[in-house]
Amino acid sequence: MLHRGPRMTLSCRSVVACLLGFSSIAGAVLAQQGGATAQPSPPGGQQVTFNRDIAPILFHYCAPCHHSGEAGPFPLLTYADAKARARQIAAITSTRFMPPWLPEPQELRFADELRLSAEQIALIQKWVEQEAVEGAAADLPPAPQFVPGWQLGQPDKIIEVEKPYTLAAGGSDMYWNFVFRTPVDRTRWLKAIEIRPGEKRVVHHANILVDRSQSARRQESQPGTGFAGMELKIESETFDPDSHFLFWKPGTVPKPEPEGMSLRLDKDTDLILNIHLQPSGKPEKIQPSLGLYFTDKPATLFPMLLQLENDRQLDIPPGEKRFLVTDEFTLPVDVDLLAIYPHAHYLGKDLQALATLPDGSTKTLIHISQWDLNWQAVYRYAAPVSLPKGTTISMRYTYDNSSENPVNPNDPPRRVVSGNRSSDEMAHLWLQVLPHASADSAFDPRMLLQEAMARHNVGKNPADFEAHYNFAAILQARGVSAEAIQQFEFAVRLRPQDATANNALGAALLAAGRIDDAISHLTAALETQPDNFDAHYNLANALASEDKFLEAIEHYRAAIRLHPDDANTEANLGSALAETGKLSEAKQHFERALRIDPHHKLARENLEQIARDLKNPQE
Repeated sequence: MLHRGPRMTLSCRSVVACLLGFSSIAGAVLAQQGGATAQPSPPGGQQVTFNRDIAPILFHYCAPCHHSGEAGPFPLLTYADAKARARQIAAITSTRFMPPWLPEPQELRFADELRLSAEQIALIQKWVEQEAVEGAAADLPPAPQFVPGWQLGQPDKIIEVEKPYTLAAGGSDMYWNFVFRTPVDRTRWLKAIEIRPGEKRVVHHANILVDRSQSARRQESQPGTGFAGMELKIESETFDPDSHFLFWKPGTVPKPEPEGMSLRLDKDTDLILNIHLQPSGKPEKIQPSLGLYFTDKPATLFPMLLQLENDRQLDIPPGEKRFLVTDEFTLPVDVDLLAIYPHAHYLGKDLQALATLPDGSTKTLIHISQWDLNWQAVYRYAAPVSLPKGTTISMRYTYDNSSENPVNPNDPPRRVVSGNRSSDEMAHLWLQVLPHASADSAFDPRMLLQEAMARHNVGKNPADFEAHYNFAAILQARGVSAEAIQQFEFAVRLRPQDATANNALGAALLAAGRIDDAISHLTAALETQPDNFDAHYNLANALASEDKFLEAIEHYRAAIRLHPDDANTEANLGSALAETGKLSEAKQHFERALRIDPHHKLARENLEQIARDLKNPQE
């Protein structure tokens, strides 16, 4: 009567986890909400004034960061603010240093572009040349109003960190992960998450990962304390690819998710907030909070995040001015491209992404000719970009490791390879896409996209553990068991002591009926990680399938100690106890399973059977 279904832990290399690897040293800003048109030039010879001509520009492009409580070092909300810095404003806008907008003009427009027009720049120059006159009060538009506190209004639920983290006064940048236990008792849908990172002066950026299996908790030394680390590995028990960009940077205006793209939040899901911190010279208490905004509308559209990358190519000699890194991926399904996020470190110079359509035509997805790590951002398209099946997306990143690169962290230049430190390099391109279902396939189009990406990564990096593991996971989800086992075996050969890989391989072997091989790998997983719940559960199932019930009971009990609220484990422990004749104790565990999940069929059927057996004991 055992619940035989093996519990698989499908660990995917999370997209937001790789985003957490970004190491930057100055505030970045996302495109702001709202639109602004270019200011018309005054009639010939007319005086340019702040109130009529300049205020609309500053209020839209500058004020979101340049007001109290935000990253800008001074406010730009009044004539007095602008007059005091008129020449500085003219200088930095003429070189396009401000407002920060990296992409070059292109046919595919981005939403809420922060690029000043040539006419707007000329207007600012003329205003300064004409002594920066204020103008008539009647011409002044209303100043923007910035709401203190929660920008989206009072959240439906606010969750706080259990224990603050104290950032040391000095030292290098720190990445700290806070584990938020979400307060939901059933599946809910989120229309928005707003991040309040705490002390903004020391927070460079913050990212959220959705941990549906609570796997990150294992990295905490004590519950609620959090843990250090730039890149995270989040485990998943089902196919559930990353779908949303969830992060905060100075100047970010939080927005609800688009209609139909709400984010699912299940019971027992953790939200992991990874924060990039920069010491200020004195100890700082970091105590972030998250605001959750619920909706009654479940998601009807299911985007996912794709990553192109080729960090393995990064081995840049000193003095090299045009070191090229490329990657390309051909879409197996039609998609709408919604947003794009390029990333490199200080040697990045020219970053370009192209789409080559099946008819041979090309579209520039993004081109940044003067990359600046300090102003990295997600760029959302003004309208979805249709990319048909067979389109090849390519990235071409050029790096400058010469002494002529003013932001080269090494003087003199030295060899630079890939890595997680800001002095290392990265070559990443993230895309948020909405895949279209195919009329000739019953599979979720995200699964087809994920499998194609996994095959691409294995072909590109045949010695990469993560590539083989993730490929195996998606094959297992697709039901391609034999090939999944082969890929899990590749992963285990690359990392023989990896508990997650050994557990996944053991579970796949168990499902395939290779019990002895399964027991071997599940035992290996527990030797490396004795508190691995999934390995205890799967090993117990494997032992029970060979009628080794006493040994199975030990592992079910260990699994329950780790996860006391898992109905399947309680039911299976009850079954194993019943097989050994301990009917009264078995009855208690079936009852516990039903208290956790009143609809648990196995527990209810076995409990009814035990009731009959206890009522009519056989001699």
